[in-house]
Amino acid sequence: MAPRRSTPAITNKTKKKAKSPPSDPQGMFSGMVVHLIESGVQARRLQIVLSYQWLEDSLREGKKVLEESYILSLERGGGDKISNTAEETFPKLLNDVHSGASETLQQKRIRISPMDLADTNLKNTVKLEENAVPESPDSSSGSYGSMHSLSPEITGPSIDAQHKTVLTSDSALLYSPPDLNRNITEIFGRLINIYRALGDDWRSFSYHKAIPVIEKLPFKIESVEQVKHLPGIGKSMQDHIQEIVTTGKLSKLEHFETDEKVKTISLFGEIWGIGPATALKLYEKGHRTLDDLKNEESLTNAQRLGLKYFDDIRKRIPRHEVEEMGHLLKKAGDDVLPGVEIVCGGSYRRGKASCGDLDILITHPDGKSHVGFLPQYVKHLKDMKFLREDLVFSVHSEEGTDSGVDTYFGLCTYPGRELRHRIDFKVYPRDIHAFGLIAWTGNDVLNRRLRILAESKGFRLDDTGLFPATRGSGGQRGKGSASLKLRTEKEVFDFLGFPWLEPHERNL
Repeated sequence: MAPRRSTPAITNKTKKKAKSPPSDPQGMFSGMVVHLIESGVQARRLQIVLSYQWLEDSLREGKKVLEESYILSLERGGGDKISNTAEETFPKLLNDVHSGASETLQQKRIRISPMDLADTNLKNTVKLEENAVPESPDSSSGSYGSMHSLSPEITGPSIDAQHKTVLTSDSALLYSPPDLNRNITEIFGRLINIYRALGDDWRSFSYHKAIPVIEKLPFKIESVEQVKHLPGIGKSMQDHIQEIVTTGKLSKLEHFETDEKVKTISLFGEIWGIGPATALKLYEKGHRTLDDLKNEESLTNAQRLGLKYFDDIRKRIPRHEVEEMGHLLKKAGDDVLPGVEIVCGGSYRRGKASCGDLDILITHPDGKSHVGFLPQYVKHLKDMKFLREDLVFSVHSEEGTDSGVDTYFGLCTYPGRELRHRIDFKVYPRDIHAFGLIAWTGNDVLNRRLRILAESKGFRLDDTGLFPATRGSGGQRGKGSASLKLRTEKEVFDFLGFPWLEPHERNL
């Protein structure tokens, strides 16, 4: 029987509580008590209910942040319902304040934390850099500015129109925020790339979380007072915004971009397959430019390909080209295995106007025909001259290892062109396909919240399932061997108690 659903919250209850463990009287949260609030709790018994996001942002800032934007209200009518007052005030603006909490695979290289590295299906594949494993749905090695500019339409041979059947049912729902504050989001995007390259995933994620909140604002920020109470915009972020709107620049970014070491490590970290540790080693060897690396003997074959096609990989792919390549992939899949289901995930599925690469998720309805499909499919696409170079290739379905998930990362070309694009294939057994869809649709903010929410309920969530959490003898976190059986994305959201979001609503 599934556990009762609950909503994480911070509360002050009127009723006297049992004796609590010793606390730090000088601590950040002194005088407060943390509870998990059951759905349907009587409103009259509560004085204050705050979203879990308040706790997360307070911990990140190192002090209690103002509570106003995080207060949840209780509405009666068919049972008390917890809803977010900030979301009621900005109904379509602040998708970032659902009650719940906040990770995902990350850079297409999947930039992952060491904690998450154990969850990926690549650990038995090939020897890859730490933090340089092929990435999750929505990252790009290019700047955030380039991520958000529409690539010019390039004429090229069109792909057979009769196959424009289904990539995703929601492909027409485009994500089109007002984006009136690109002067801020572009600078934050450059800081994301720098912190990622330096291996500082915490700071990188802070900027990553703030960008969509700013991007969706229906007004141009002229004063920091306008954003002080928004989620994800803490004191240091406010200071950055104040400096940018006042001076048009950010001294922290200028310092990074003029510091030779930071600049070089950041540049090397943008090469597919190179993580922070290797980028630092290359710098310490005396390398300073991409040309310097061309004769570096320590680079793996995948890293050499990342270097060779560095400029190609950084170019965004216009949405209409992703859609056309998706139809090509669908037809090729049917040629190899009739009835196979092929979905283009990542930023395409979330409705973005351009994509950093293609994230292709594959399964078969019968639950067994997916076994051994990927090698045949890759060969067929190579014969078509669509797939050009291999980066990672691992097959687990036939051996039954790694949850039976098969993985391919490589480079492909739009028909009639030589420009290389990154493409990832993940083939999932039908019974865990929903978890793969969630993870490889993203975005990072949503995935992190779902993971933390799962942990608050005693589970571990990754792209292969939702597992009971375990603790090893040394206190090390782990997961049980069997996942809960949840067949659809909505069933996963419902079990976790997180409001259902259509794919185009997941640009948090």
